[in-house]
Amino acid sequence: MSSALVTGITGQDGAYLAKSLLAKGYTVYGLKRRSSTDTLWRLTSLGIVDDVVLLDGDLTDTASLQDALAVSRPDEVYNLGAQSFVGSSWKEPLFTADVTGVGVLRMLDAVRRADPHTRFYQASSSEMFGKVEETPQSEKTRFHPRSPYGVSKVFGYWITVNYRESFGLFACNGILFNHESPLRGSEFVTRKITKSIADYVAGVLGVLELGNLDARRDWGFAGDYVEAMWLMLQQDVPDDFVIASGETHSVREFATLAFQVAGVPVVWHGQGVDEVGMDSRTGKDVVHVAKRLFRPAEVDLLLGDPSKARRTLGWTLTVGFDDLVTMMVEADLGKPHDRPLRTES
Repeated sequence: MSSALVTGITGQDGAYLAKSLLAKGYTVYGLKRRSSTDTLWRLTSLGIVDDVVLLDGDLTDTASLQDALAVSRPDEVYNLGAQSFVGSSWKEPLFTADVTGVGVLRMLDAVRRADPHTRFYQASSSEMFGKVEETPQSEKTRFHPRSPYGVSKVFGYWITVNYRESFGLFACNGILFNHESPLRGSEFVTRKITKSIADYVAGVLGVLELGNLDARRDWGFAGDYVEAMWLMLQQDVPDDFVIASGETHSVREFATLAFQVAGVPVVWHGQGVDEVGMDSRTGKDVVHVAKRLFRPAEVDLLLGDPSKARRTLGWTLTVGFDDLVTMMVEADLGKPHDRPLRTES
């Protein structure tokens, strides 16, 4: 029986990956930071919280990584742990660099010293492309990150390549474009939108505040993307892959469709920071653009080219954009609405 160690197991991707690995017969260990708050709700919601072995550890603490490897003795390590919210990386750049960047090096070096035959997956990000130099973005596109998060991910990417080339580790980068689900954190714009719409339908939300409505992203379903992670570590030769849907949609499109799924027809008026979304049935504003929610350096367009992953890994999508939005809205419509009147990020 194979075993896997997953950092960031309590996050969206970690939970979906753990469920997938368990279904494949793996023994799954998960690195979990000590916390006074409940961080296990995703594992609980997928019904697997009792099926994984949780180990205390932190990507800023080398000794804890060494201990986790000694206990789990994994065949595969999936490094998904990170400070993963772009907005927070501007407020906590040093912390982001330490966890999201240098944390990769700590994990890689711990793996190299524990067992250099262990296969290693690094969760890289489309945010590394940032101010894109070509569209769509492929494995050959040059990086131009536009946030401390993106810069940290670039370091993690290149140190993974470096350890592969220098020490012969089976180490892969998955350059994943935006991937969402009902397990997405509410600080991310997609889940912020769907949760806020559920509140609006329940009559407890005033106005949803959003940043740049014209920002375009390549969105897919997280459950599909974790399968690509596993496929990378089953190959004969380690390599790096873009994982994406190959389609791009604006934040405005996402919000419009999400409101539509909830039965709320939205029309848009104005432009830029003066744009508003209105419930056409009542004439009530439901979306305002807030300048403070714009990034200091905006990433306007991300669109991935997944052809290499399709060709080499045999990876395919099972959930398209419309179905993804519908899935998220319907999940939040079925939840209690006890959040504050105004939602902000």
